[in-house]
Amino acid sequence: MRKSILVLLFLFPILLSAQTLKGKVVRVSDGDTVVLLDADNTQHKIRLNGIDAPENGQPYGDKSKEYLSNLIAGKEVAVEVKGKDQYKRILGVVYLGDTNINAEMIRAGYAWNYKYSKDKYYIKLQEKAKAEKKGLWKDKNAVDPWQWRKNKY
Repeated sequence: MRKSILVLLFLFPILLSAQTLKGKVVRVSDGDTVVLLDADNTQHKIRLNGIDAPENGQPYGDKSKEYLSNLIAGKEVAVEVKGKDQYKRILGVVYLGDTNINAEMIRAGYAWNYKYSKDKYYIKLQEKAKAEKKGLWKDKNAVDPWQWRKNKY
């Protein structure tokens, strides 16, 4: 009994911090950033957590943005909030129904697993997309976004 209470006390703050946003995707900025409009007409800039898509102006940047737009632009989604980034964007996992859109971007070959992410599921999806030459993996010299940004700026 005492262990159960301790476990609940430990988990309670974690459960309180778990947040889900729901709303309509009103803008797709690029392959890993969208703007969500919630029921209170508040806009939220969402950075898809755990992935990194080609930048605007980078090879496959337009195709990545287009793929994400085709998936969720104008649609009602749920966002599992993971935190905020240094630009104050919400980091989140976007769901259209039961579909994890972050994972779908990697599966289709239009985003990388984020360089600091150790998500084994995303890593396997990326390996499979690369092996099947999906999306940006058609380019045998594909440059990941973090290296592209480093070279450009």
